[in-house]
Amino acid sequence: MSARTTPLLSGLAVLLALGGLLALAPAQASGGTTGVPTAAATRPSYVPPVGHVFVINIENKGYTETWGQGSAAPYLAQTLRAKGVLLDHYYATAHNSLPNYLAQISGQPPNLPTQADCPTFSAFTSTGPDQDGQAVGSGCVYPATVPTLPRQLTDAGLGWRGYMQNMSKACQHPTIGRTDPTQTATKGHNYAVRHDPFMYFASIIGDVPYCKSHVRSLAALTKDLAHTSTTRNLSYISPDLCRDGHDAPCANGRKGGLVEVDRFLKKWAPRILASPAFKKDGVLVITADESDGPSSDSDACCGELPGPNTLLGVGPGISGPGGGRIGALVISRWSRPGTWSTTPYNHYALLASIEEIFGLPKLGMANQSGLDVFGLDVYNVPFPVG
Repeated sequence: MSARTTPLLSGLAVLLALGGLLALAPAQASGGTTGVPTAAATRPSYVPPVGHVFVINIENKGYTETWGQGSAAPYLAQTLRAKGVLLDHYYATAHNSLPNYLAQISGQPPNLPTQADCPTFSAFTSTGPDQDGQAVGSGCVYPATVPTLPRQLTDAGLGWRGYMQNMSKACQHPTIGRTDPTQTATKGHNYAVRHDPFMYFASIIGDVPYCKSHVRSLAALTKDLAHTSTTRNLSYISPDLCRDGHDAPCANGRKGGLVEVDRFLKKWAPRILASPAFKKDGVLVITADESDGPSSDSDACCGELPGPNTLLGVGPGISGPGGGRIGALVISRWSRPGTWSTTPYNHYALLASIEEIFGLPKLGMANQSGLDVFGLDVYNVPFPVG
C-alpha cells in the first residue's frame, strides 16, 4: 500500500485534454461477438449457494466518512452495518468515478478518457492486442469483443438488470462521439451515464432490445422484487447524483451527501432484504465507487497493477495507484451480523467474487494472480458443503 502523495495539479486537465484528442481517433469496428471465455468454472466449496446478488454503489466517500464514528449516514453505518460483515480494507481501483464501475462488471482497468469520466462518449480505439484479458487502447465504449459480467450471465442462462435512478428511458446514453449531457445534474434530471457502466460496452448498447430490457429505471425494481422468479440473479443499483451522495447540495435543492444516501437506503434496503429472492439465497453488497478524490486518498491494495492504458506517471488513481480505502458491507444469511473482515479487497475482487458465485470465468484484472476473493471471512456462518 502506498503512502498518500500530493496530486498533480494539472492531472485532470491533462486527462481531459488527452481524452478529447483520443476521442477524435477513428474508431475500431466493434464486431459481433461477446468475447466471453468458453472455459467453464466451478463454484468453490467456500462459496455458499447464493442465487441472487444485489450491488449498491454510493459516490465519492472514503472509509472514515462513511463508516466512522459520527457518520452522517447512521442508518448505513450503524443499522445496516449491524446486519452484516464490514470489509474494512476494501479499496476502490481508480479515480475518477467511471473506471470503478467498469472494473466491477468487466475487470477492465482505466484508460485516459475513462479516468476523466468520458465527457465525450467516444468509441474505444484499439492500439494493440489484448494483454491478459485487458483491452489495449483508449476510449469509452468498448468493442463487442470485450467480455463483460452481464454477457457472461446471459450466456450462462442467468438473469441480470441494472437499475438506474432518475433514468428518463431504458438504456439511456449519448450518441457515440457526442458530448455526455449528464455530467452535471439539473433540477429535474440527476441520472449520470458515468455511473451506469453497462452503457460503455458495445455488446450491450449495440443490441438495443437487449439493452432496453436489461438497463431500466430504478422504479422497475419494486415489481421485480415481488417474486423470486422476477428477481434477476444480479441486480445492480445506481442511485442518482443526489441520492448517491455525490452532490452536496443537490441541483434539486436537497442537502445531498451522506444524508441523502441514508434516505435512499432507508427506502430501498428494507425492500431488498424483505424480498423473497434475498430471503431465499441473496447477498447484498453496499460500497462506494471511490474515496473523496485523488487529493484525498489514492491508495490501493491487493497488488493492483496499473494496466496497459495509463499514462506514464499517472496511475489509476491519478495521483496514486488506486481509488482509496472505501469499505464495503456484505449482508446475507451466510454472513454473521456485526462482524468484520480485515482481508484486503477491491472492485476487481468483487467482480471475481460474483463470478465465483455463479461459476463463471474471471475477467480482466479480476483474474490477476494473488487477488483475494470473498471466502470464509465473509461467509462466516457455517453452511453445508456439497
